[in-house]
Amino acid sequence: MPFTAVVGLDSLKIALILNGINPRIGGVLISGQKGTGKTTVVRAFADLLPEVDVIAECRFGCNPSRTDLLCPECRAKQDGGLHLSSKRRKMRVVNLPLSISEDRLIGSLDLQRVLQDGIQALKPGILAEANQNVLYVDEVNLLPDHLVDDLLDAAATKVNVIEREGISIAHPSDFILVGTMNPEEGELRPQLLDRFPLHVAVGRSHSVEDRMELVERNLAYERDPQAFAESWSRAQSDLREKIVRAREALNKVALPESGLRAIAMACDALEVDGVRPDIIISKTAITHAAFEGRLEVTAEDMRLAAQLTLSHRTRRGGLLEPPTPQDIDQAILRAAEVAQKQDRRKSPSEVPEDKDKSGRRFSGGRFGRQDRFADSGLADGKKKLPEK
Repeated sequence: MPFTAVVGLDSLKIALILNGINPRIGGVLISGQKGTGKTTVVRAFADLLPEVDVIAECRFGCNPSRTDLLCPECRAKQDGGLHLSSKRRKMRVVNLPLSISEDRLIGSLDLQRVLQDGIQALKPGILAEANQNVLYVDEVNLLPDHLVDDLLDAAATKVNVIEREGISIAHPSDFILVGTMNPEEGELRPQLLDRFPLHVAVGRSHSVEDRMELVERNLAYERDPQAFAESWSRAQSDLREKIVRAREALNKVALPESGLRAIAMACDALEVDGVRPDIIISKTAITHAAFEGRLEVTAEDMRLAAQLTLSHRTRRGGLLEPPTPQDIDQAILRAAEVAQKQDRRKSPSEVPEDKDKSGRRFSGGRFGRQDRFADSGLADGKKKLPEK
């Protein structure tokens, strides 16, 4: 099924597209009941994945521009003065089945051959195949705990380490993590939940007309898949070109200081745990601006990024439920408004300022670090942004 032919699921499609443009976002978790099209969209997205640079003949798909993440084979060649030729290949979706063994996931070693041949004795696993690709885990909430731990280690460090009998071999494993889950079948461990940068909850919100259109396209696809794909080839090509243009413009997009301040204010007001959400919102907002052809992040970019980033985040050490969409919209838009007003103020007396040791100025006003909405009060366990 062509990606552009999928009916509805706009939030899910934009989340996948943004990861395709900027793999450094890191992935997305898709939650929803059975039959909502989660797996269909992910498989369809494979056709739109861009090309990446890899070192030719490398078993682990090393990125020639990331010398800090070279496998032992490529590093040995580089240290020996050999030229590492590169080529381009298309990213792909690597499936991780629930029945997988630990050796198949992280790789296996023939200890006798390790002593004789070194790295050549390593049999790569799924985490090696996933390097510079998309790692797709269907029903990720049902994955055994010991495999979840291996997956978390690789996702956090971008390196997979195989240790057997005191022998340790590492190789790069930098992937986009995409998982699907049905909440009816069990919750996801908080440690793994936090590793998914973005989250989309897929509901049954199709209108009658959408359901009719979905059935018509499905029947047309089953009658003649090739003809159906050709009828959507123009839309697919246009979207691919838009993704390529966005990737080229990504480093040119600016996140103004007022936008950065607004993101920090909103996350502080919502009391989300850690600073990872601030970083992910910033990356996602920049990427969305590039996708829309803008060279500066707007409040709408930040709002969409915040919705995708914060809907599954724990707050106040896990004591509060994730914020609602209304809470997120109110926080980010109000914070953006206040941040812009602070930037427009030219009189130092209007906004008390101080300097840290580096000489950088920071605000000591109502949104300052010293006063985290102390006078705004709490209602229903959630902090409120101050009214105008």
